[in-house]
Amino acid sequence: MLTIKRVPTVVSNYQEDAAAAEPLGCGRNCLGHCCLPVSKLPLYAFPNVPKPIKISPKEDRSSDFFLNTLLLGQWEDRMSRGLFRYDVTACETKVIPGKLGFIAQLNEGRHLKKRPTEFRVDRVLQPFDSSKFNFTKVGQEEVLFRFEAGGGNLPHYYDHAPVNQNSPPSVVAINVSPIEYGHVLLIPRVLECLPQRIDPDSFLLALHMAEEAGSPYFRLGYNSLGAFATINHLHFQAYFMSTQFPVEKAPTGMVTVTEGGVKVSRLLEYPVRGLVYECGNTLKELSDLVSSVCIWFQENNIPYNVLISDMGKKIFVFPQCYAEKQALGEVSQELLDTQVNPAVWEISGHMVLKRKKDYEEASEAYAWRLLAEVSLSADRFNEVEENLFEATGTVKPEQMHKEGERLKESAFADAISEGCVVLQ
Repeated sequence: MLTIKRVPTVVSNYQEDAAAAEPLGCGRNCLGHCCLPVSKLPLYAFPNVPKPIKISPKEDRSSDFFLNTLLLGQWEDRMSRGLFRYDVTACETKVIPGKLGFIAQLNEGRHLKKRPTEFRVDRVLQPFDSSKFNFTKVGQEEVLFRFEAGGGNLPHYYDHAPVNQNSPPSVVAINVSPIEYGHVLLIPRVLECLPQRIDPDSFLLALHMAEEAGSPYFRLGYNSLGAFATINHLHFQAYFMSTQFPVEKAPTGMVTVTEGGVKVSRLLEYPVRGLVYECGNTLKELSDLVSSVCIWFQENNIPYNVLISDMGKKIFVFPQCYAEKQALGEVSQELLDTQVNPAVWEISGHMVLKRKKDYEEASEAYAWRLLAEVSLSADRFNEVEENLFEATGTVKPEQMHKEGERLKESAFADAISEGCVVLQ
């Protein structure tokens, strides 16, 4: 065979793809290595420049575009296409009378159609298993947009953006079994197939999403394995609900203010014991501290849930033991019969009920009784808290004098001036 070498004449913009040795994609238009690298999903690139945390609500055109036009607008588009398993906007919802105002929702569709949990509950860290369902198998029609760090001080939006091979894409996708309006999943670095475990970069990404939304009614949540996460592929959940969560109304008792300006508090007068982290000099300093808390829980095999509130400025962390009690037969049959899995939303006070009887009879006493089973005992919580503070370098008030006047007068005063601390 006689051959010659020459540069081919390009006659089409698609010619190089057509000449590839193998066809692009698997034909399913999924989020796997076969399809996502050659897709051109919309991209929202948020500014990735360290800046002080804003105390007042974010009021600008970019946050209105991100939340209302992009996220909620595209979510409604997917609803009009019939991609959800049921119409969550038709679910009955009410505020239960009482001091905290727990929120009850009747969601019978979620009970009938939700995918069963596949993972053991006694291991917070488990290796990723590609043979089980994971988000690379999701079709791109369920994806709203990519959410990634950009450059400069302003966000940018691109209708069609090629994937950068050196920057693994993070995506926002619908939850086809929603529990509230705008229920989505944030999936960091989807192609890396990370197991359900928080790391500093993924947690900061979640805080950026809360910040970009610019609304106190848009929250993100995280469930670890053993705390009712059902898919062992790293993801956060988020949705919009225009009312205050009961946990956001609960009083707190300040523990300390860190050198980075983060106020650390204990949750008080609430059925689930937890820690609250607020403000900080920058979003990254807040993120670094809370992600170190989550990593400590993971490494010590303590199941936990996280609520990201107040546009990323306030974070609730709950170590929990309900699944462990359930496995040991220590939960009453009355509570088990409700089939309520107390994950982050339930712990925060949004009770998703699957039987009409439970919805009609819902009371604050019932919510308190269920959530009390989730909480660590006082002794166990104090032990965990002490070890956690030591491991993460958090300083208790009684130890503050050892850190010198600079910590007491500088960091604490800065936090007060920024409106993060209320003297009690």
